[in-house]
Amino acid sequence: MCNNENNTCENCIADILKVILILQQSVCGNDCCLETCDRGFLGQSSNMFFNTRPIVLYSCGSGNDPIAMPISKDPTVTTTSTVFRLEKLDGCCATFRVLAPNSDTSSVFPYETTNSFFTMNLGCVCRIRCLDDTFVDCV
Repeated sequence: MCNNENNTCENCIADILKVILILQQSVCGNDCCLETCDRGFLGQSSNMFFNTRPIVLYSCGSGNDPIAMPISKDPTVTTTSTVFRLEKLDGCCATFRVLAPNSDTSSVFPYETTNSFFTMNLGCVCRIRCLDDTFVDCV
């Protein structure tokens, strides 16, 4: 499906991820839409600033288990996360940043950034789940 020569991707997940990437790159104004992954704005109808629509990915063969990736490039750190931020989309290849649970328990924002990234062929993704829009520092 995605191994074509012009590097395009006809894939509903790729289409949704395009919307998420555009929103994260340039926060849009309020819009009246259902709370779906591809709604036309980040955040709810409040004045808070949001810059991320966290997502959970499921591969075609994983059943109900989400994809988990390490939160660190250090091979001795074995902690993983299933929450990601889309960073780049190129045809059927998407680059994601792994988000970790926020270590500041007093924060209203549930995730913090990591320097752990991975690239995935979207032909291997069969489902995504969007979590509540949030602000992630240093992205």
